[in-house]
Amino acid sequence: MPHDSEGREWAEAVTDGRWLRPALVGGPREPRWGHPEGMQLGLHPLSGPRGLLRLYTPYLGQPRDRLLNFIAVEPIPAGAAERGYSELERSRLDDVPGLRMWSTGDPGDAAPRDPRDPVRGTVADVDGVETLTVDVAVEPFANGADVWVRAVFRADRPHEISVAAYRRESSAELESCVLSATMGNWARLRTLRLADGEAHAGDLWPHYTDVHFAEHARFGVDRLVGDRGMVSVSAAPDETEPHLAVHAPGTAEHWSYVGRPALQTWRADHPDPALVAQVNGRYTYWMSEAPIPGGIAFENFELVEPFRQGRAFTFSVEPLVPVP
Repeated sequence: MPHDSEGREWAEAVTDGRWLRPALVGGPREPRWGHPEGMQLGLHPLSGPRGLLRLYTPYLGQPRDRLLNFIAVEPIPAGAAERGYSELERSRLDDVPGLRMWSTGDPGDAAPRDPRDPVRGTVADVDGVETLTVDVAVEPFANGADVWVRAVFRADRPHEISVAAYRRESSAELESCVLSATMGNWARLRTLRLADGEAHAGDLWPHYTDVHFAEHARFGVDRLVGDRGMVSVSAAPDETEPHLAVHAPGTAEHWSYVGRPALQTWRADHPDPALVAQVNGRYTYWMSEAPIPGGIAFENFELVEPFRQGRAFTFSVEPLVPVP
C-alpha cells in the first residue's frame, strides 16, 4: 500500500469516470483531485511543506509524486500592508509550521478535519461542461483573516484549475487575498509575457545576488494580455532543455527539473482596474545558498486585486514542447 509523506499507509486516489478523486474505501486516503492525465490538486500530507496547495502536471512527463508548483494563500486585512502566509505561519491548532488545510463538503463548517479523510469533491454540469469542485478549508491566520478556497476543474480544459478565495463572517475585512504560485524557481521561469513585449528576470534585477527575495516587480492591468473582457500573464523558462541544467555542488536533488518545459499562466475575467501582476525573484534556491543555474529567476507569480468574495483566478500550464 502507498505511504504518505509521514510514512503512514493510505489508499491512492482513483479514476472515477473522467476524474481523479479520493478512493471510496475506508481508512486513510490520498487527498488528490483533478484530471487523471491532466492537472491535479493535492494537499498535505502529500510531499512538501504544509499550508500549500499542490499542483501536479503528469502530462509534462513527470513522475506521479513530482509536483510542478504550489499555490499559497496570502490574505491582507483591510488597512494593512503585510500579508498572512499560509506556508510560513505556525499553526495554532498543533504548533507545527504551516497552517492546516483540509477538504470539506461544507465550507460553512470551520471545524478541522483530518486531511487523510478527504471529501471526493462535487461533480456537476455547468453550461454543458462537466466540472469537479473541491472546497479547501484553511485554519485562521494570525492577522485575523479567516478564508477558504474553492478549486474547480473543467472537463474540457485538462491543463488548468480555477481557484477562488472566500471570506468567512468571522474574518477580518480583507484588502486582498493573494493566491500565489510560489515555486517558479523549480522550472526556472525567467520570461514574463506581457501585452507590450516581454520582461526578463535578469533585466528586472540585474545585480541581485543575495539569498533572500528580490523585490516585487509589478505590471498594471494595461500591461497584461487582454481578450474579450479577460486578462492574462504568462511566465516561461528561457531554456529548451531545463532537465539538462548543471547545478552547483551541494544543490539539493529535488531542485533538479524533471519533464518538459511549460508555460505557466494566470488568467482573470473582468479585472478590477487596480489589478496587478506581480513576480519576485531569487538568485539562490529557497532555504539554501545554492545559486540557481542560469541566474536569477521568478519565484512567486501572482495576480493581486482588491478582494471580491469568491473571485476566481485561473492557473494553467501548457507544454512548450509537444507531448508525444
